[in-house]
Amino acid sequence: MTIAWRERPIGVVGLGLIGGSLALDLGAQGLRVQALVHRQATAERARQRRLADQVSTDPAVLADCALVVLALPLDRLLEPSTELLAALPPGSVITDVGSVKGPVLECWGQWPRFVASHPMAGTAAAGVEAGLTGLFAGRPWVATPTADTDPEALEVVRDLAEAVGARWIECPAADHDQAVALISHLPVLLGAALIEVAGQAPLARALASSGFADTSRVGGGNPELGTLMARYNREALLAALARYRTRLDGLEQLVRGSDWPALAEQLAQAQALRPEFLGP
Repeated sequence: MTIAWRERPIGVVGLGLIGGSLALDLGAQGLRVQALVHRQATAERARQRRLADQVSTDPAVLADCALVVLALPLDRLLEPSTELLAALPPGSVITDVGSVKGPVLECWGQWPRFVASHPMAGTAAAGVEAGLTGLFAGRPWVATPTADTDPEALEVVRDLAEAVGARWIECPAADHDQAVALISHLPVLLGAALIEVAGQAPLARALASSGFADTSRVGGGNPELGTLMARYNREALLAALARYRTRLDGLEQLVRGSDWPALAEQLAQAQALRPEFLGP
């Protein structure tokens, strides 16, 4: 039987950047969103912002939802409360938005109709004030199904992703975690290191402009989020750091040796490769 998820309320657990943005996009399409949040103050502010049709700290708000999106920080996603587990409607499709998929599948993989997924979109903002419309348009939404994933549930989550304008991608969880270690988690640490080094020179603070802003943005983001990504994707991140260190050592040797032609070649290769990630 096809799951008519659009005909019933959609549950969103957590109204931070991802959950709030998703709720806004779905609400703009006339779909009913019922949200569960952790704190009463968050619920009150979410109501003021009209992030969802119904916002509550009571897990019973999820009771009649055919689809529930777990937009929680990784630690709360991987250590779900008994109250949340008890409130998830039997037969509903459950998905998450966590940035690491291996640990999520270990925790949730046996849950009926669970689909591990990760919308690859974001800003530097966090919390109930961060949600905005159009966040997912044109951005990847990755799913990491296993042999045990319910095909119908997978189609529901794909429909959800495409409803908010995202590009659907499927891959194994290990491949996802290795890739995000390189393009998301590693840049957080590199950006933080850059900020710390530059911060040792007072004049650098006065002169910093758009180039520094571009290269340091994620390093100046939410420290709790950065720590959680490193904690739960530790091995892939360590491998990424080692590969980066090797490349950085090579660049240092070119500068030490005044090998400017080789350095120019390396920079030209980087210039040519970058559009494959982000476009021209």
